[in-house]
Amino acid sequence: MKTVRTISLLVFFSSIKCQTLQRSLLDAAMQHSNSQNYLEENLRAVTSIMVAQFLQKLTYEKVQTIVKELLDLAEKCKSLKPRESPSECCHQLMTAFLEHICNNQGLADRHVFSDCCNTNNSARHKCFLSYKKDVAGYSDISQISNPEQICEMDKENHVPVKEKYIYETSRKHPFLYGPTILTMSACYETAVRSCCQEDNKTECFQIKSQLMNYTCSKQATPSSRITPCCELPEPFRGECIINSENDKPDLSSLPLSRFTEDQFVCKQFTDKQDDFLQEFLYEYSRRHPELAVPVILRVDTVYQNLLGKCCKLENPLECYSHGEEMFQRVVRESHEHVKNQCDLHEKLGDSNFHDRLIVLYTKKAPQLSAQELVIFTKNMAAAATTCCPLNDEQQFVCMENSAKLILGDLCRRHEAEPINAGVGHCCDDSYAFRKPCFDDLQVDGTYISPHLSCDQVVNLNEDLCRAQEEELQTEKQKLLSNLVKQEPYAAEMQFQSVIVDFAHLVEMCCQAEKSEMCLQEETSRHRHSVIWLCACREAPSPSAHLST
Repeated sequence: MKTVRTISLLVFFSSIKCQTLQRSLLDAAMQHSNSQNYLEENLRAVTSIMVAQFLQKLTYEKVQTIVKELLDLAEKCKSLKPRESPSECCHQLMTAFLEHICNNQGLADRHVFSDCCNTNNSARHKCFLSYKKDVAGYSDISQISNPEQICEMDKENHVPVKEKYIYETSRKHPFLYGPTILTMSACYETAVRSCCQEDNKTECFQIKSQLMNYTCSKQATPSSRITPCCELPEPFRGECIINSENDKPDLSSLPLSRFTEDQFVCKQFTDKQDDFLQEFLYEYSRRHPELAVPVILRVDTVYQNLLGKCCKLENPLECYSHGEEMFQRVVRESHEHVKNQCDLHEKLGDSNFHDRLIVLYTKKAPQLSAQELVIFTKNMAAAATTCCPLNDEQQFVCMENSAKLILGDLCRRHEAEPINAGVGHCCDDSYAFRKPCFDDLQVDGTYISPHLSCDQVVNLNEDLCRAQEEELQTEKQKLLSNLVKQEPYAAEMQFQSVIVDFAHLVEMCCQAEKSEMCLQEETSRHRHSVIWLCACREAPSPSAHLST
């Protein structure tokens, strides 16, 4: 029964996760089509989708070869000129791709596109589009490997499994929207990682698009809102169902109080623990569609622990009758923490909020490189930027689900290469309480920072003057992270003063006629502040420099 309960949780959990990912990717595509971050983070996947959708007969290996060649051509997208936009660069990538097909004698079925290659750029794209065919036109398109093969591939390396899924889905559905494929691949990767831990991998992989078929066969019962979804073909049906709004049915005739006020609770808990807890999870979840999955799992964990304690007592009912209060406290505390984060984000703004996360998480996980910490906290800051403007309920769910994904990445990093005992505890102890655990994690007092030279701390040379705003921000935050590693107990204001000095120095010298000389002179003059980290290593007492 434990496996059934785990799989039930997986289906519910993965559906909500996919919903969050879908909204995030669609938001990124529609609202931030000119975002440099979005382009850089998804360029390889987007390119893979484009190649596989246009050249449906090519093997996976050949598609990856072309993708690599195109990415080499697209390197200039990472260093745009001031008047260029990422969308213009994407257009250049498409032009380069079509030109690549026309010029490459070795591409399969090149002769099919000969009429397209003889047209100009504007007509060439439309011509190539006309050659896209639905999957029905290709009987030789292989299915994705069976569960055992998938898990074996995933064990060796996560990336190829996701890329193979993108390849198969793109060539089978050449007109499917790119962000949808990215979402599906992320959901597939999640299912792989979850199902490969189950004893019955095949059942786990099949149970979900089954859930979708069952839902559509019983559509009048669950919700009238899914009727339009069931008229769509796969894979659009599943995506539509996942993104349809939740219903909150009238359950007044079935009070949840029976789990906290019935005198036979302990007997049911003792006799059939998994079945009883699964029933509670089901009943609580459908009464609270407004809650994020991690919060519902926290309530479930609290209830399980409560019964484990109360059912050993002489009068268990008196003990577990306080359950509802405890459930409300879990939800309230989770709400309050998200609200505090969003209030802080509104007060500080995007950049300063990111800086604060750098400080907090460098203290929690100083073993991570400064670059890793910048990337990790950048995702957290981006989640706040996306979620905090929403209304209270959506904000809460958005932040909780985003944290679930981001902290999951951190825990996978820890699994590959252990970070520290605190991170290990949060990752391994309780999945439901992972976010609160990380929120409460304090300074890792066991960490001893290695000696770092000035060049390792920050790159103060003329290249900074040619760097774009994002690169300057990254250098600034790497400096901040390295400073925190040296003095994790220092006041945050002291770190901020160093960052302000750094920004002022770069701005001043980059406007000077001889910027390189200015940087060298000012570095020496402000050694006690801007490059404090190097000075502290040369002085007998690091804390003395911080207090000046």
